[in-house]
Amino acid sequence: MRQAGRSLPEYHEVRRGVGMLEACLRPELATEITLQPVRRHGVDAAIFFSDIVVPLRLAGVDVEIVSGVGPVIADPVRTVSDAERLAAHAAGDHAAVQEAVRLTVAELGETPLIGFGGAPFTLAAYLVEGRPSRDHLAARGLMHSDPATWDRVMTWAADLTGAFLRAQVEAGARAVQLFDSWAGGLSLADYTAYAAPYSARALSHVKDLGVPIVHFGTGTSELLGAMKDAGADVVGVDYRLPLDEASRRLGGTTPLQGNIDPALLTAPWEVLEAHVRDVVARGRQAPAHVLNLGHGVPPTTDPGVLTRIVELAHTL
Repeated sequence: MRQAGRSLPEYHEVRRGVGMLEACLRPELATEITLQPVRRHGVDAAIFFSDIVVPLRLAGVDVEIVSGVGPVIADPVRTVSDAERLAAHAAGDHAAVQEAVRLTVAELGETPLIGFGGAPFTLAAYLVEGRPSRDHLAARGLMHSDPATWDRVMTWAADLTGAFLRAQVEAGARAVQLFDSWAGGLSLADYTAYAAPYSARALSHVKDLGVPIVHFGTGTSELLGAMKDAGADVVGVDYRLPLDEASRRLGGTTPLQGNIDPALLTAPWEVLEAHVRDVVARGRQAPAHVLNLGHGVPPTTDPGVLTRIVELAHTL
C-alpha cells in the first residue's frame, strides 16, 4: 500500500521538518520516499508517494494536512455558489509530479511504478465535510438534497483526479490505482447512483493509455461489482472479506489485490504467516492476485515484519 514507507526510520529522517504536501511536491524527496520501501523490502512494484489531496493543492484549493487530524479544507463546499467557486479552480501544474515520476522510474529500472489518485467521492467527502468524518453526513446529505450541486462537485473532482492520474502515466507510471477511502460509508444504491459514474469519469482520463487500473476502497465488500464496472481491471479488497468470497461476488473473472489484515502485523510470526498463506490460498480462486495489505501500513509497524512477508510471498 502507498503508506509502506511511513513505518521506516529512513522515512522519518527525510521527512523531518517537512510538511506532507510539501514532501509530495518536492520531486527529489517524493522519489526518495517512493524508493525506500522497494530498497528495504524488495517488493515487486513501487507506488508513487503522494496524497489524495495533492491535486486539490495544485488546483489552488486551500487545504492543509493537519497532524493527528488529516486533510482540512478552509472553505467547505455546501451550496451552489460554493460549488461554482470550486469549479472555477482549474487543474494545476503537474510539472513537479511528473518530474518526481520521471526521477523515480529512472531509479527503479525494471521495477514498475504504480500511479496513485483519490476517487471523486473521497475528495468530495473532504471538500464538503471540511475535514475527515466518520459518517460523512454533510456529503451524503448534499447528494440527496441538492443533486445538481453534488454533480458539479463530483464532476470537477473526477476531472481533477483524472488529470492527475494521466500526468503520472505520461511521465512513466505503468499502472494506476484509484483509492476510494470513504466509499464504504455508502449503500450500494447510493454508490451506484452518486459515486460510481464519477469514478468512471476519472478513470476515463487514462483508458486510452493502456495501463492496468486498480480500484480500491475500504469497507467496500458490498460495492465490489460496482467498483469493477466503473472501469477497473483489478479490484482491491480490504481485510474484511476473504478473497475467495470476493472472487465469487465478482464472477470469478477479476484479478484481485489485498487482503492481509494490518492488525496481524503485530501478531506472533506463526499467526501472521498462517494468515498470509491463507490469503494467498484464497486468492488462487481469482484469475490473478496481487498480494498486499488490506489497508495502509500502521506507522508503528516493525519494518522487519513487512520484509519477512515479502520474503514469504516470494517462496509461494
